[in-house]
Formats: sequence, C-alpha cells, structure tokens
Amino acid sequence: MTYSVAVSGASGYAGGEILRLLAAHPDIEIRTVTAHSNAGQPLIDHQPHLRSLAHLTLEDTTPEILAGHDIVFLALPHGQSAQYTDALADVPLVIDAGADHRLTSADAWAQFYGGAFSEPWSYGVPELPLAGGATQRSALAGATRIAAPGCNASTVALSLAPGVAAGVIDASDIVTVLAVGPSGAGKSLKTNLLASEILGSANPYAVGGTHRHIPEIRQSLVAAGAAGEVKISFTPVLVPMARGILATSTAPLAPGVTDAQIRDAWQAAYGDETFVQLLPEGQFPRTADVLGANTALLGLAIDRAANRVVVVAAVDNLVKGTAGAAIQSMNIALGLPEATGLTVNGVAP
Repeated sequence: MTYSVAVSGASGYAGGEILRLLAAHPDIEIRTVTAHSNAGQPLIDHQPHLRSLAHLTLEDTTPEILAGHDIVFLALPHGQSAQYTDALADVPLVIDAGADHRLTSADAWAQFYGGAFSEPWSYGVPELPLAGGATQRSALAGATRIAAPGCNASTVALSLAPGVAAGVIDASDIVTVLAVGPSGAGKSLKTNLLASEILGSANPYAVGGTHRHIPEIRQSLVAAGAAGEVKISFTPVLVPMARGILATSTAPLAPGVTDAQIRDAWQAAYGDETFVQLLPEGQFPRTADVLGANTALLGLAIDRAANRVVVVAAVDNLVKGTAGAAIQSMNIALGLPEATGLTVNGVAP
C-alpha cells in the first residue's frame, strides 16, 4: 500500500528534513507541501537539495488543503499546530513535529509555553524506557496522533532513562549541558543566529531553568519510573555547526550499585535497538558520527570520585531529534518495518 502525505511547514528546516527522508520511503507518496508566506513558490526554491521533489509547489497551509491525505505532518512553530487538529479529524494519521501535543501537564505548558493547552498525543520516542520494562514503542503501535519530540528533550531523556528505569541513578540532581547547532531554532531570520554572530563563538542561551524542553525531559523520566521529584539543571550552548547536539548529562549514583550494574542498565535498554546505540566502554561519540543518520550514539562513564554517572549523547537534531523520530514513529503506527526509509549511517567527512 502507498500512503499519500501532506507536509506543512515544508519550506523550513524540520519540514525539509521530513521531506528528504520521506522521498526515500518506498511506501510514501508526497502529494502536497504547504507553507505560509512562501505559498505559491516552487518547493525547490526553498529546499534546493530536494531535487527529486522539484515538481512540487508550496500551497497555503489550510485545513482544506491538508485534508484528504492518509498522513499529515505538521512542521510548524509551537502554538500553531493545534488550530488544525479538529479540522483534520478525518485524516487517519497526523504527526506534529511542534510542541503543541507533547506535554501531559497543563501547568507545565502554561509555565514554559503559555497559551491554550492541547491534549497530549502519543509521544514519538520509540526506544524510551518506561517503568515496568516496556518502551514507548508500545504506545505508538496503531496510534493515529503522534507528537514528535523536542530534539534536546529526547536526547537527554534517552541518555538517562535507562538508569532511572533500573534504579541505578538519582533523578533529583541531574545536570546536563548541550552543544547545539542553530538549525534547531528554525529558519526564521534572527540576529543571534547570523553566521557573523555564531562563527568562532559558543553562546549559552535559556540559562537558569527556562528552556522549554525541561518539562518534556521531566515527563519522560517520570514515565521511566523516577522516584520523587525530577530536578534538572539544563544549559544549552549554541555552537557553530549547522546540525547536531552533543549532550553531556550527569546524575548521582544510587547507593550500593556496582559499575557492572550501571553499565548493564544501559546495555539492557539499548542492546537490541537499531537507532540508539551504547558505545564500548571508554568510547564517546562526536556529532560528526551521526550527521544525516537516525542514530543516537551514547558513551557512558562512571565518575566514582564525584559519585555520578556521565552520559555523552550525540544526535543529528534534524533527524533523530525531529524528522527521523517522526518517521520512525509513523512506521510503527502503520505496522511497517520500523527502519523503513531511515539509516544508521552518517555522512563523513
């Protein structure tokens, strides 16, 4: 069966990456692409790397144009997706790459985003460990509404959830620092994202517990079985690479756990996974290793002097962090092989 697809926000980074991956998917026909201010223009003018889709023209993002497809991807800024959800009630599968349907807490939404709260959808991080031994994959099978994750949020959650689920770390004192490429901020013109501002510099932002992905990380770690309150110090740093996240996350060790028990927790969680891989002891990933791939690579160290676990994770924020996660979740929802249209192989050099 071939599924017809419409992609909104197709002139942006996330929309473009969804299209790039879907273009190689054997079960997908990309029928419609939409935008706002760029409507009426050829897609190729805004996504010149998508040569196989040069025949498509950006249409207006309206419910009428998006309806009538088997699958709709909403690649819109936060607060804009929810306005289309009621009108798309007859679309069999809708996947939101924005934030509107990620959070389960209305209070957390009000604190970090503001505006109207929308119902949560199935969260699109299949490998995320859950309390009791399952993974988020079980909630995606047969799903009709999927919320793709925040790229920073899923990277940190995948880094620490195995330790939380196994009870080998304490989630009440998490510290994570992330080196992040500017494509995660979208394509809108912003002074702080100009090349002259970021080349040769590293710039912290959303410092002091203000980043919008914090409640999403907490939500994931609670789902993994965190006992008590999840407290996280989260500091992202903008660095001069177009794509990528390198997240270094640490948390205290639970009393009495051995080094073998700690590493076994991550190995048990991801040993059979295709797209989340734990590197051999003593090895740590680079963002270059995952460029263009739907892969999260993790390196783990145990700092006994500080009594903390250290997990270094590398992802391509536009693939495993966003579009790849969305398509992987789509495959599961449709009952297709999970890796269809996706690759573990990066691009080098």
